Amino acid sequence: MTAVGWAEEALGLVLRRAGETSELVGDRFPLYADPADGRWTTTGRGSWTGGFWAGLLWLRAGRTGSEADRTAASAATARLAPWAEADTATRGLILWYGTALAAGDAAARALRERAAKAAVGAFDPSLGLVPWGAALGGARLRARTDGVPGLVPLLASAGPEGQAAAAAHLHRHLDLCLPREGAGRPRPAWSWDETRGWAAEADPAPGWTRGEAWLLLAVADALLLAETPSWDTDRLTRTVELLLADCAMVVGPLVPSTDAHRPDGPLDTSAAAVAAVALLKLARVPGAAWSTACASRAEAVLHRLAHGHLTRPGGTRPAGMLLDGCYDARSGTAVRHELVWGDFFLALGLSALLGRADLRRV
Repeated sequence: MTAVGWAEEALGLVLRRAGETSELVGDRFPLYADPADGRWTTTGRGSWTGGFWAGLLWLRAGRTGSEADRTAASAATARLAPWAEADTATRGLILWYGTALAAGDAAARALRERAAKAAVGAFDPSLGLVPWGAALGGARLRARTDGVPGLVPLLASAGPEGQAAAAAHLHRHLDLCLPREGAGRPRPAWSWDETRGWAAEADPAPGWTRGEAWLLLAVADALLLAETPSWDTDRLTRTVELLLADCAMVVGPLVPSTDAHRPDGPLDTSAAAVAAVALLKLARVPGAAWSTACASRAEAVLHRLAHGHLTRPGGTRPAGMLLDGCYDARSGTAVRHELVWGDFFLALGLSALLGRADLRRV
């Protein structure tokens, strides 16, 4: 089967699954599904993953052209509105990916603009970033790699002030998360103390592959926005080179373990799907030396996900489930499951591969 053929088939399965899921969950948001029977654990407000569900529905509406599917996607996006002013850096994940694919939807555009304005207002100049926040529990003054993707383009969409905040937010996370010696794996989580300053947190620890993929995605977005003057493009380029090499993004397993230091532990297909989209974005950076390698690797990752981890028709489980995602290995939560953001990034990557999604806009 040609690249177009297998990608078309896989995308159709994932988006058909999304349609079935929509009928099952109603006004709730799917979070993760049991690998045995496909039953979803859902949330009422979407948590940090709600934007991926809305984004997946927008991808489905774009494929089918159905007005009913657009209505369902628009309704899911509207239900994200309470997160616009919520105290969390994950509003980038929620409200960028939940609105960026909503072409022609005025309400989604207005929600994105409102969220971007609120995010700029949450920027803390003394810390040089938008704090992790307290909306999801825990200490507020923290910095994590999953508080960067989505928030970079969301902030940058808010004019010159937002572009400056986006650059500062990302660069401060690079200051914290990248190894001081210039080699090794990022440290993904930090907390701020007025007396001690920034201190590394024990969990998640270095080697968290989804955190590395999140960071690569944010840097890729920054490079695609780098015509604005706030970015240190040389540093962003060095960061990409470090992540590609030291995190084995182009030479390691196509589907990594959730903990790189435990190769015999649970896999995380969602980390692979996020990385594939990041690599496709990097392949679009003008004049980049890594473009060919990134494009080839991204296609190989998507092919492996489609052929090795996606359920097919005729079995006891629903077709179109991207299995072997790991929500949280430390607590043992959903360690071999279908994850809604894994489905979204697989569908987005396949859509981009087929020329149906512009990764400069999402």
